[in-house]
Amino acid sequence: MKTIDTPLLRIAYDEFNPAGSRTVVLLHGWPDSPRCWSAVAPVLAQQGWRVLVPALRGFSPTRFLDPATPRTGQLAALGRDLLDFIDALGLQNPALVGHDWGARAAAIACGLRPGVASHLVLLSVGYGTNSADQPLSLAQARNYWYHWYMATPRGQRTVRRQRREFAKIMWDTWAPAGWYAEAEFEATAHAFDNDDWPDITLHSYQHRWGHAPGDPAYDADEAKLSPAPVLEVPTLVLHGEVDTVNHPDTSAGKEQFFSGRYERRLLPGLGHFPQRENAAQVAQELSRFLEAGAGSNN
Repeated sequence: MKTIDTPLLRIAYDEFNPAGSRTVVLLHGWPDSPRCWSAVAPVLAQQGWRVLVPALRGFSPTRFLDPATPRTGQLAALGRDLLDFIDALGLQNPALVGHDWGARAAAIACGLRPGVASHLVLLSVGYGTNSADQPLSLAQARNYWYHWYMATPRGQRTVRRQRREFAKIMWDTWAPAGWYAEAEFEATAHAFDNDDWPDITLHSYQHRWGHAPGDPAYDADEAKLSPAPVLEVPTLVLHGEVDTVNHPDTSAGKEQFFSGRYERRLLPGLGHFPQRENAAQVAQELSRFLEAGAGSNN
C-alpha cells in the first residue's frame, strides 16, 4: 500500500488506475478493511476512474504520527480525516463512496465542506443517524447490543483481549449465513491488529451515545454537524434488505436532508456487507450513479 501524511495520520491506501481522469475514494467500515472493495475497485478502474482505498484511523497499516494524539474514534474525526486525505493528495471534487463507518465519514466530510465531492454514496447507513438522541426502536436497540456492551467494563475487556472473536460475531450475524470465507475474515482481521484499534473502536461507540467525552479539537466540527446539515451533493443510498444490524428502515425517509439528486435502493437478499456479498451488483449501481453528471476531476 502507498502512504500519505496528513496533519495527524500516515494514511495507508491502495490505488488503482493512477492516471484516471476522475477520482473515487472508497471507504471501508467497522469491523472491516480496504479489502472489502477488492472486487469493486478494479471495475471502476477499468471504467476510467482513479480509485483510492484508504485504511481508516485505528486500522492497519494507517498510523498516528504522534503518540500523544488522542485516540478518538468520534465520527467527526473520521470525517475530518477524510478531508485531510483529500487535501494531502490535492484531490478536486472526488466521488466519495463509503460503507458503515466509511459512509458516516463521507457524509460528514460533505457536511463540513460543501462542494468537496462530486457524488456521495452511502452503503448500509442512513444519513442523520449519528445523534445520541435519535429515535430508536426497541428492535434497533436490540440490534445495537454491541454498542451498549462496549459501554461496560466487560465489553471493554472483550474488545481489548478478544478483538478478532468480537469482530467475527458481527460478520456471523449481520448478513445471511455463508456469505464469507473464513480465510477472507482472517486476512481482513490483520487490520485489527493495529495497537490503536481497541481505543478507536471503544471511543467511537461510547462517544456516539454520550458515554465518553469528545476531543476538543473537533468541537467546531461537531457544532457544524448538529443538527445534521442538508447536503447538496448528489447522493445514492444502497441498503441490503436483510441487514440485521442497521435495519433498512433506518435509511428510509431521509429525503429532507438532501437538496439535490437523491436515490435510495434496497438490495434484495443482501445483508450489511453488500460490496462483499454481491460485488457485481454494487459495482453496477456505482457505475450507473457515478456516470450521471460525472465530469473530469482528479
